[in-house]
Amino acid sequence: MFKPHALAFAAALLMTTPATASPASEDIALKTPTGTLWGTLVAPPGADAAALILPGSGPTDRNGNGPTIHPDSYKLIAEALAGANIASLRIDKRGIGLSAAAMSAEQDLRIQTYSDDAKAWAADLKARTHAHCVWLIGHSEGALIAELAAQYNADICGLILISGAGFKAGDVLRKQLGATLPDPLKQQAFSALAELEAGRPVADPPPQLAALFRPSVQPYLISWLALDPAALLHDLKIPVLILQGDTDLQISVDDARRLAAARPDATLTILPGVNHVLKTAPADRAANIATYNDPTLPLAPPVAAAITSFIKSHSHENRHLER
Repeated sequence: MFKPHALAFAAALLMTTPATASPASEDIALKTPTGTLWGTLVAPPGADAAALILPGSGPTDRNGNGPTIHPDSYKLIAEALAGANIASLRIDKRGIGLSAAAMSAEQDLRIQTYSDDAKAWAADLKARTHAHCVWLIGHSEGALIAELAAQYNADICGLILISGAGFKAGDVLRKQLGATLPDPLKQQAFSALAELEAGRPVADPPPQLAALFRPSVQPYLISWLALDPAALLHDLKIPVLILQGDTDLQISVDDARRLAAARPDATLTILPGVNHVLKTAPADRAANIATYNDPTLPLAPPVAAAITSFIKSHSHENRHLER
């Protein structure tokens, strides 16, 4: 359901809260059996809640940046949370940034690997902040990781899913590839997808499709293609906020609505003029993508308000920090 009044409440709260010094950031390590993971903890003294920020797909680091983009989106979310007296931890996922050495080999990676790491980080954040439970803020693919990590997990207060896919990955890939590939390459791609969806590796993918279907990434694809984000969300019984910008070039409002349909009690908030990196942007592709490399641009104003007000509004349900 759409709750614009919650955004207005949060905006008013932020405007009337006295300014305080920014809390210090601290790099922290999480040791795992296959290597050390790293993240940045921002913990205001006496914080009211704690949130773990899970990054999107590809080489996306703890700040929301990659080799070709630099929006600082996750760093900006952390700063907004701190301003609302909410502790946060943002992470370099396995294989990325300072966590690069924790990746043994690409063929060993599964989507459940990221989920297991998220569960371990949530438990660590809970212990460090003395939180009763931890909020998961998942962006893009991180939304799916958040859903997986929350299954049967008493450490999790609730989910904030930002720009998360609502359809199975195979459906999304068919739509994307069908719009860009010529026949017969399109049919070869669809055939490869069908094999991977059935849990069977593809021995000789076409060279033109090697970037997507190379043998070393196929185990990850098989684990990913098996998941239905809406079905996973349906099985959870914790508070859920679904945030989706309507100028997002990667994920559509239809995705958000499919997620919301799976959980009618979830809060669905559509953000007008907000793109995939959570900046104010027009629908025009060139102008939209230009915001991906401007870290000086703030988060679109409704983003922080929606996240902080949702967490605050459920604080009475979870007793976020034990006193």
